[in-house]
Amino acid sequence: MAKRLNTLVVTRTERLSPHFVRLYLGGGGFDDFTPAVGADGAQDTDMYVKLIFGVPGVSYPEPFDLEAIRESFPPQQHPVLRTYTIRTIDPVARELVIDFVVHGDEGIAGAWAARVQPGEVVRFLGPGSGYRPRADAPWHLLACDESGLPAVAAALEALPDDATAQVFIEVATEADQLDLTAPAGATITWLHRGAGAGEVSDDLAGANAPLVAAVKAAPWLDGEPHVFIHGEAGAVMQNLRGYIRKERGVSAANASISGYWRRGRTEEGFREWKASQRVAEQQGSGQPAARGAVGKVKGVLERLRN
Repeated sequence: MAKRLNTLVVTRTERLSPHFVRLYLGGGGFDDFTPAVGADGAQDTDMYVKLIFGVPGVSYPEPFDLEAIRESFPPQQHPVLRTYTIRTIDPVARELVIDFVVHGDEGIAGAWAARVQPGEVVRFLGPGSGYRPRADAPWHLLACDESGLPAVAAALEALPDDATAQVFIEVATEADQLDLTAPAGATITWLHRGAGAGEVSDDLAGANAPLVAAVKAAPWLDGEPHVFIHGEAGAVMQNLRGYIRKERGVSAANASISGYWRRGRTEEGFREWKASQRVAEQQGSGQPAARGAVGKVKGVLERLRN
């Protein structure tokens, strides 16, 4: 099923730290937004949307129709999508909150968030989701870099008061440590790499990321934890996923582990890489690729060519 198109406006902005900007989105379209919820009716904490960014200087007809634009406009004028987690939903203020990682003029979404003014229209698809911390888990392991921090922050707020959690968050410097609300049983460790995630050399990224060493060195508590680890793909998917799933034996049902981005790639390129990795893993295990996985890779390649 196609994701719903939502239209909101920027109501205000807030600079949280050197690398974080918070946007508040509201307006008449708020009442049309439907949050992603689990079977129990509670909102998921890793609720994400795909923001739509038009090409500068290109005007699109109203009512806005993304598929029609893709069919009628040349490829170089197609809007691009960028995926972001909803930090909070405030039904009283009638606002969605989204936190952006910014690095000056680098990238599309972060640079836009740093300069956007109240009143600007924002369109996005979604939401999608896939995780909410289990209330009955013996303990929780949460780990992320800046890209995963909104989801981890939302998860901490959703934990029961008596929950036990080990939390590892990698950011540039102490100045990027944000205020978090968490139960008393949550131990939060901030890790500083010294610069933005895309600015450090390889000796502080991938297998050498501070997040990887911290998670592997952490004490392993009794019982199978509910795990949420998201961030740069080289660190998360190529180093921590195998450690959690194979070495520690955490079941797939209790492990939400995936990359939100990859060094040196745009989101389009990352989607291609991620899909190809999934196929390679399935083939390497001696099992046939999951239905549709190869097609997804081909679909991504086709979109990139288009």
